[in-house]
Amino acid sequence: MPNSTRSLLMPKIKPTGSRPLPPSAMRVLMIAWLVFGSMGSVWSFASPLMSIPDEPAHTIKAAAVARGQLLGTGSGVQGDQLVVQVPGYIAHLNVRSCFAQHSNITADCAQPIDATDRGWTAGRTSAGNYNPVYYAIVGIGSRGLSGESAIYAMRLISSWLVGFFLAAIFAAASSLRHFRRPVIAAAVALTPAVFFLAGSINPNALEIATTGAVFLSLCAIFEQVASKTGPGRLPLVLFTLSASLLAHTRPLSLLWLALAATAAVLCYGFRTLWRSLSKRGFQAAMVIVGLSCAFALWWVFSAKSFDSLLAGAPIPADEAAITMLDNTVFFMVQYVGVLGWIDTLPPPATLYTWVLGFGALLFLAFTARPIKGRWVMALLTVTVIAVPTALQASTSEKLGWVWQGRYALAMVVTLILAAGVTTRFRPFKITPWTKSMIRWGLVLGALAHTYIFLEGLRRYTIGIQGHVNWTEMFDPQWQPPLTWQGLTVAYIFLLTLGAVGLYRLLTRSHASRPVTHLKDQGAEIMADI
Repeated sequence: MPNSTRSLLMPKIKPTGSRPLPPSAMRVLMIAWLVFGSMGSVWSFASPLMSIPDEPAHTIKAAAVARGQLLGTGSGVQGDQLVVQVPGYIAHLNVRSCFAQHSNITADCAQPIDATDRGWTAGRTSAGNYNPVYYAIVGIGSRGLSGESAIYAMRLISSWLVGFFLAAIFAAASSLRHFRRPVIAAAVALTPAVFFLAGSINPNALEIATTGAVFLSLCAIFEQVASKTGPGRLPLVLFTLSASLLAHTRPLSLLWLALAATAAVLCYGFRTLWRSLSKRGFQAAMVIVGLSCAFALWWVFSAKSFDSLLAGAPIPADEAAITMLDNTVFFMVQYVGVLGWIDTLPPPATLYTWVLGFGALLFLAFTARPIKGRWVMALLTVTVIAVPTALQASTSEKLGWVWQGRYALAMVVTLILAAGVTTRFRPFKITPWTKSMIRWGLVLGALAHTYIFLEGLRRYTIGIQGHVNWTEMFDPQWQPPLTWQGLTVAYIFLLTLGAVGLYRLLTRSHASRPVTHLKDQGAEIMADI
């Protein structure tokens, strides 16, 4: 082809200097695990024992599974709690929820736990026929210990387990070629509600963390396959672990797993999926995940896990559906963090911080190119709105009102993560202005996390009263382990550590490779179209 003709058909591509290499995903995983595990641990001490929704039921279930009782006994009636045999101090945990749903009552109303009451006692739990995998892991903390020490040990095991998969989200995001916006989305997606739940004995937090890890680890695998480098070992391990464990967290988790995997496929296309299926490593991962899902599905139906749902006053299906749709935006409050037994609203400043973050990411995602990326956003948006509505409406005439915003938080986190993946091709130049934006964004996020943490401490130390009473916290009616002052200092330190790490990750300009070859430049151009 003549040079003159070639110059008309092909753009003149000048060397673009350098493009930052993704940071070490393993290093990100380890550092993030340390930070998130510690944050969950601080929350586990800041929240009084049994102060998280359904925590007594999950604690009794975990202690029972750790002692070989995978199922309880019951009448078979819908919503009837199952009976298991556990140590007495575990069986009597339900009486500690005297402050539940009463934000003006402090945690000192609860009777001390009798660590000497270790005789076998019948305990009742609404989680008696749930999948035992999570409970087997967490319940280990109750073996060899007694009283509050055993319960805190179970909480800490859960915190560090959840923290690993929250770190996996960041590790997978940082391994993407254009990693900055996915990392920002990960930081926004992890609301205070996630860490509040992570500090409890409740599989809800693990469900949230593993769903996000499944989505982003699949994205990392697909991107590596599309670039013809083959899937790396770390993304494969993270996908296998997160997907296998997600299947066993809660009865609805298999649905979230299918939706997260579908979203990742839509982000990278079915052609990339077929290529991935030809790789031995991915084939092995799919076999392991498939076997895990098969067992989880068998358990749901054989153990009748959905029969655990507590029954209330019947509600007509159409009325329930309309109410759910009407409350769609209101659930944002619960996504950010309603503390206690859904009795303490987040401070408005914290709520507005996440409304701003969610809104900005969703706006960018729905206007992003390539346009095909918007399909995954449409799917997940419909999921967040329609699936809870359909589930509530389908059970309302039999069970009444059962839905809480935290049940859909796994999909909300995936929606925000997908927004980061969808917008990853937008230009992100490191300039003094962008550095300033990142700094102020991190400061705002850290302050919002701190504010809601203090609100939780205020709620339990002196109660939420009809007047402003922050100064009364220096004469508290209840003190958590290490005191509320010590826990606050520790939490601020961890938030600062995490913010500094995020800033360095997002503004890194070293370890870059030159983009000078025509093939590399063409790939960059095609990726951005």
